[in-house]
Amino acid sequence: MKSLSLYELNNLVRSTLENTMCTFYWVRAEISSLQFNRHCYLELVQKDERGQGIMAKARAQIWANKWYAIKGHFERVTGQVLSAGMEVLIQVEVTFHELYGYSLNISDIDPTFTLGDIARKRMEIIQSLKNEGVYDMNKELPLPRLLQRIAVISSATAAGYGDFCDQLNNNKFGLAFHTQLFPAIMQGNGVEESVIAALNRIAEDLDDWDIVVIIRGGGSVTDLSGFDTLALGENVAQFPLPVITGIGHERDDTVIDMVSHTRVKTPTAAAEFLIHHQAEELGKVEDLALRMFNSTISIIQDEKHRLSILSNKLPTLFEMIKQRENARLDRNFITLQSLIIQKTANEKSLIENKLQRLVSATEALLTSQQHKLEMLQTKMDGADPQRILNLGFSITRIDGKAVQDASTLHAGQAIETTLKSGTIKSTIQ
Repeated sequence: MKSLSLYELNNLVRSTLENTMCTFYWVRAEISSLQFNRHCYLELVQKDERGQGIMAKARAQIWANKWYAIKGHFERVTGQVLSAGMEVLIQVEVTFHELYGYSLNISDIDPTFTLGDIARKRMEIIQSLKNEGVYDMNKELPLPRLLQRIAVISSATAAGYGDFCDQLNNNKFGLAFHTQLFPAIMQGNGVEESVIAALNRIAEDLDDWDIVVIIRGGGSVTDLSGFDTLALGENVAQFPLPVITGIGHERDDTVIDMVSHTRVKTPTAAAEFLIHHQAEELGKVEDLALRMFNSTISIIQDEKHRLSILSNKLPTLFEMIKQRENARLDRNFITLQSLIIQKTANEKSLIENKLQRLVSATEALLTSQQHKLEMLQTKMDGADPQRILNLGFSITRIDGKAVQDASTLHAGQAIETTLKSGTIKSTIQ
């Protein structure tokens, strides 16, 4: 049996491929990995319809003499860096090497295909947000009258962040703004997670902020794919404060541009938007202040005129009031005088009646008492000792007291007996 060495077999495969296959093919594939070391080495895959299982896989390379031209053209057209996860349409040459095996030499990449795929994925995300009912939520939030407390999501070292702050702080209206940076990765694979984390930090102190600004600038546009994710779109769309995006590109809108409240081109434009909004509010306040001033002046003038009219009427009104009050006082005086006279007459009649009754009562009392006195006088006259003595009676006294009981006397006592005429002194034997 004739046998082949491995080299001979691989050489036969190589010859067969070179003799039977065309020079170039346009192939659709997804980049699963990409490494750059002077040359660019890729691994290409094709997934099943569900996007999970891998149906085919191949190694590919872009040699250095073509890599820089392909890379520059792709980034200029798409605004994206060639990276893993992208769907690409590539022009390849099938090669087989006895030592390295099967691979594809990439000679060109069609950026319009990738743009279409990016747009397709972006529209799929947008449609998902619409189906969830959150697409317009942030757009429907009313802008606060005052936009002074601004939460900024950006890279701390981005030139666009510095331009944004300088534009705000040096505005020609002298408007005051308070900004605070919530640092985030604004390029590459970490954009989604980093920006969502910054939004969550802002949400912890929601009452401290009026608006959120997401800006990215300074230098050329290199990678915007991080802003085209469903999770980041959901967070921005449902954020409870208005979100302004100024990511620094003009050609395409990212997902967060589409769901944000307001999309501007650059960080500087975001600052101008805030300044313009505040300047309009300031103008409204100044206009209101002027209207209030003019209204106040008009009211003061009207009141002065009214006071002048009233002051001219005041003497006449005062005289009329004075006359009316004098007439009222006169009527009251006459009424009071009549009341006093009537009251005085009533009281005088009452006093006279009471006096008459008092005189009659006094006379009756005096008569009664006079009669009593006369009766008492008669009784006294009847009990007068002299009268009794005149009747032939005598009064015996001892020590000046009348003796009423003889048994109380004893021998040797001196007694005195009073007669009608004269007094007898004697001693008891």
